[in-house]
Amino acid sequence: MSARKAFSGDSRKLVLAFDVGTTFSGISYSILDPGRSPEIRGVTRFPGQHESYNGSSKIPTIIYYDKNGKVRAVGAEAVTESMLVAAEEECWFKAEWFKLLLCKKKTGNPLVQEISLPPRKTITQVFADFLKYLFECASEYIKDTHANGPDLWASVKDKVDFVLSHPNGWEGREQAIMRNAAILAGLVPDTPVGRGRVSFLTEGEASLHFAIENGLLEGVAEKGQGFLIVDAGGGTIDTSVYRRKPGDSKSFEEIAASQCHLNGSVFVSRRARQYLKGWLTDSPFEDDVDTIVDEFDRATKQRFSDPKNPQFIKVGNTRQNFKEWNISHGQLKLDGKNVLSFFAPSLRSIVNSIGEQRRLSVSPIKHVILVGGFSANEWLFKSLNDNLAPHRMNVFRPPNRVNKAVADGALSFYLDHYVTSRVSKYTFGTDVSVDYNSFNEEHVKRRGKVFRHSISGELRVPGGFAVILPKNTQVTESKEFRQSFILQPVFSPGQSQGVEQIDADIFCYHGIDKNPGWMDTDRGNFARLCNIVADRPQMSRKTKTNGDQNKIYSEVSYEIVILFGKTELQAQIAWLENGVEKRSPAKIVYNDEDF
Repeated sequence: MSARKAFSGDSRKLVLAFDVGTTFSGISYSILDPGRSPEIRGVTRFPGQHESYNGSSKIPTIIYYDKNGKVRAVGAEAVTESMLVAAEEECWFKAEWFKLLLCKKKTGNPLVQEISLPPRKTITQVFADFLKYLFECASEYIKDTHANGPDLWASVKDKVDFVLSHPNGWEGREQAIMRNAAILAGLVPDTPVGRGRVSFLTEGEASLHFAIENGLLEGVAEKGQGFLIVDAGGGTIDTSVYRRKPGDSKSFEEIAASQCHLNGSVFVSRRARQYLKGWLTDSPFEDDVDTIVDEFDRATKQRFSDPKNPQFIKVGNTRQNFKEWNISHGQLKLDGKNVLSFFAPSLRSIVNSIGEQRRLSVSPIKHVILVGGFSANEWLFKSLNDNLAPHRMNVFRPPNRVNKAVADGALSFYLDHYVTSRVSKYTFGTDVSVDYNSFNEEHVKRRGKVFRHSISGELRVPGGFAVILPKNTQVTESKEFRQSFILQPVFSPGQSQGVEQIDADIFCYHGIDKNPGWMDTDRGNFARLCNIVADRPQMSRKTKTNGDQNKIYSEVSYEIVILFGKTELQAQIAWLENGVEKRSPAKIVYNDEDF
């Protein structure tokens, strides 16, 4: 790729990218100076890190709260010996893996259902506490590592843009929670301008930008070939497919809908815990399963590479021997095949996802780039290569900094913006009622639901689904999708027509029907995505009279315009005024039950 262009703004600003992971989190940043080419830097020193870990780009995604709900320790500070002792003695609450609760309503996964929050805390509050901590870490790092650091920080602290990354499967509702958390944390004010300083990006697309930034696509994205990026993280496994845009060497396009699976490395640990809990029942270590699983995470899980070899977990001191539980000299011996069973479901998720995306891709795929913390496991890397070799696909990993891919890539997205089109993961549309037609078989099947419109007197059939954007459609960032609506407010002669509020529900369909026309045929696969709301400006009306009810009513025609191709949903309303299209902004409202 060509050298990054100089920043064209008229004053210095700061961009912070927060990668809040299920198990570990990181920060990247860029200071934008007018006339200078921006650089991507990382925060590599955090409070509480042992000297041997200085230079590490990530900290544990952990928060300890005391009984009063006050934050007592976060990140690397939360895993120091002194904090662990204090947490046990003072009965602090440990919040971990909380990121997965943002998508709790989308999954019946037992692990997600079991994750708990501190008493009287919402997911937004916990997320806000963690974002606030990351912001403080970034502030201290910049002040400590740059010349005239305090003055530098003072010049940018009130004009920071934030890029928050999230799994491929998350949508507007999760983004809304994260933005509200940023506001609660004090990162930005609750104003249109403040909210606009927070942008979002999928982890898959962030990984693509990381690959471009680090020259990983040389020989990969050539001659129209597609390539897969697998971000194997702590909670999720995200798979994305791209190709270089024909005729434009600097742009990329998504060529199959991205996927997200809850089968990252924490689920390996979860399966290990279930096994160990059963194995150690009635043993002297029955009450130490959590500590033993922590040791499995720290060492055994990292070095597992061959199921033919037994694996060991430290469970006590070297004098402890309990043959009944395969414990010798303080080491619990596990059969390699048992450990394989902890890992195998995650591998299947990746292989199945790649197979589905190969089937949907419009270009051949020969290369897979494996990133994320879980990618460091040798068994996963080798097994993925073995599974894909028959399809003549090559898997490779970046030589270093794989766990920095998302944070650095999110910064590159902000600065470079290489992706120009994306593929819809679901079918999007809205619920409608349609004029009853006695010759239409689908209408006749629903005649028990037919109603007479209270204003126009027309017979209507409810429960129709008007598709706005079909699944697996490639959408450019500027492509607009429209849905027409008609308002029919009643008014009396001489009465002020006032201003009504326009609103429309947008639904996404997760089923297999390519053209779902009715919401009652596959009800379980329809989910309300959001509500689009706007104050209706003065629009041209057509006045009509309902003779049966002797009422005057008007019809107002307008369209809702939706941009699906960006990293965040956007909407407007449009109408014709004397043959000229007029527009007005619309607000997208998500279900705020868990905000």
